[in-house]
Amino acid sequence: MGLPTDLNWARRRQQGLKPRIYFGAVSARVNSCPDTKLLAEAAIASLALCFIAGCNVGPKYNPPTAPAVTAYTPQPQPQPGETASSAGPAGVAQRFDSAGSISAQWWTLFHSPELNGMMEQALANSPTLAQAAARLKEAQEELNARTGATKYPTVTGSAAIEREQPNLSSYGIPFPNPSPFALLNGSVAVSYALDIFGANRRAIEGLGANRDYEKWQLEGARLMLAGNVVSAAIRQAQLRREIEVTRQLLAVEQRELAITEARNRAGGTSEADVESRKTTIAETQATIPPLEAQLDVVNHQLAVLMGKSPAEAQIPDLSLDALQLPQELPLTLPSALVRQRPDIRAAESLMHQASANVGVATANLYPQIVLSGSGGGTGTSFLSGGDVWNVAASLTQPIYNGGALRAEKRKAEAAYEAANSVYRQTVLEAFGQVADTLTSIDHDAQTLKARSDVAADADASYRIAQGRYQAGGISELVLLEAERQRLQTELDRTSAAGARYADSATLFQALGGGWWNAESASSFQVPAR
Repeated sequence: MGLPTDLNWARRRQQGLKPRIYFGAVSARVNSCPDTKLLAEAAIASLALCFIAGCNVGPKYNPPTAPAVTAYTPQPQPQPGETASSAGPAGVAQRFDSAGSISAQWWTLFHSPELNGMMEQALANSPTLAQAAARLKEAQEELNARTGATKYPTVTGSAAIEREQPNLSSYGIPFPNPSPFALLNGSVAVSYALDIFGANRRAIEGLGANRDYEKWQLEGARLMLAGNVVSAAIRQAQLRREIEVTRQLLAVEQRELAITEARNRAGGTSEADVESRKTTIAETQATIPPLEAQLDVVNHQLAVLMGKSPAEAQIPDLSLDALQLPQELPLTLPSALVRQRPDIRAAESLMHQASANVGVATANLYPQIVLSGSGGGTGTSFLSGGDVWNVAASLTQPIYNGGALRAEKRKAEAAYEAANSVYRQTVLEAFGQVADTLTSIDHDAQTLKARSDVAADADASYRIAQGRYQAGGISELVLLEAERQRLQTELDRTSAAGARYADSATLFQALGGGWWNAESASSFQVPAR
């Protein structure tokens, strides 16, 4: 509620009284006492002093301190072991580098032109990125609008023209009616809210934090898109290799069945051996349709990620052996990770916005002062009018509202505590994701090495069997059995290799993706701690 009080400076001076200043409505006309304008200016000057001495109430936001932990896992930093050179591209040794920089285009480290092409289309055509970019623009324009509306005075102009025809006879005046005339009015009004306690500044601060939140949401969407494309591409290459090897295995088993059936007809083996071979073939055949279905799903997923429908997208076929495993893996310290992960920065922006909202709710408990003034003139088509101006100041002070404003303040404080908890949870989950990925990479290397060793032994046995078969020492059926075992171990090695590629890509994503090294990230660089 307001406390309006009219000021009549001329009358008080005529009565010999000293003028008093009220926070209320102040107005004057040019035809009033000459001192009126000076006294109104004095009132405005006194209120300006209050503005100059204004302050921001509520908490001052300070970014969270860097975590004190220096490692992600309780055990020593895992170091993937080296694998044999015959294990293929996925069997190279990997080393962690805590000083290594993460490229903003980290997927190029796999050296796959097909993968790079799909990523380029995904970044250019993704509706998810377009939506996030539009929300960022919306938040920026909202900040611009609120800043312009509260930081600077509001100036409005108005003009009106009316055509009038007075009827003197209706007033009992026995004269002819005058000719119609035009009534002209024009004025300019200026108003400005004195942000003495910082309510507007805190509101702008909160909108700036919301803009930052949308910025990090956009970076997070870009990082998620890149991670999904790389993971789907690796999965596609793995499935294609598994289908290829499975079909080779099926061909070997069908040849074994043909030999067994021929021996059965000759009385050299039992019918049970034939049925056993048929069962093995049926089991192998049953594994191919699910693999093909998974391959179709992955290709459809890649099409959607690239911003196209599955029917129109041209998805290239990737080869798992053509991918190169990054040999140097970055390992960011936890203190730096909180400045690199977009999801952590987004949670921090929400906490900043919640802190600013506490300031807004606190400032609403104090008076609000608005200065306004206007000037203009009136006249007719045959007679010039006079100039009119006014200056006013209004103060609004909450007196009683049933405790609503203080409840709003407590609500804002609770929201800040909740945002703080969300930030801490986001940090912990990020640390957990990095720890899981590091552990997986270590286990992937060990698993791949073991699978590669088994595959190498099976391949050596097959080569020995080939030599013995050519020398007439073993039958074709024994040779085919050695080949079947070799193909089976190749399936296991392919699965392990795909997991190692995927987890290596996940590490780049878990560490933030290197967005700060992109040219467009100049205004959002990782600050020095």
